[in-house]
Amino acid sequence: MIFVAPEVALLRGFGVPTGPLEEAVDSISRAAPFRQLRTPGGRPMSAQQTNCGDCGWYSDSAGYRYETFDPLTGHPWPPMPEAFRHLAVDAARRAGYAHYDPDTCLLNRYVDGARMGAHRDADERDFTQPIVSVTLGAAATFLWYGEARKGSPVRIRLEPGDVLVWGRSARLGYHGVQPPEGGTRFNLTFRRAR
Repeated sequence: MIFVAPEVALLRGFGVPTGPLEEAVDSISRAAPFRQLRTPGGRPMSAQQTNCGDCGWYSDSAGYRYETFDPLTGHPWPPMPEAFRHLAVDAARRAGYAHYDPDTCLLNRYVDGARMGAHRDADERDFTQPIVSVTLGAAATFLWYGEARKGSPVRIRLEPGDVLVWGRSARLGYHGVQPPEGGTRFNLTFRRAR
């Protein structure tokens, strides 16, 4: 484990082998398909999203929020696979968070040209719990800005199976991701939302 910024831990290859995780992504997306969400202002997001767990992150003209039921299907989000939970809890523990208890996982799918602009994860209720982020599929460069969404970010190349954990003073840090380096990248982002 290395700290790429204060309170931002990189666990190289911690999610390897990725095959079982990718199979779980396929299963989740059959029940709750990936979709292109829109910002509250109506702009389509570059990456596609779905969720699993007790609730799911969503965005439309009503704003950013967590929903218990998938607005697309009307059904509860698929349950979080045990392999997902186990990986997230183990990674958090390795990074110094002994009591991590994620209740949701946002899945992002990045195809050619898709990116995520600088933002922070601020729709959750409990900021004492860290964010755990897992890369699957194609590699990509993660951008860490920190307290302000400006200046030159720390650039972190993420390979399949790499896990980032950030919390404490970094919990509300701004971050983004550049387009995948050929192929499709999946990102699992574990949170304690409620």
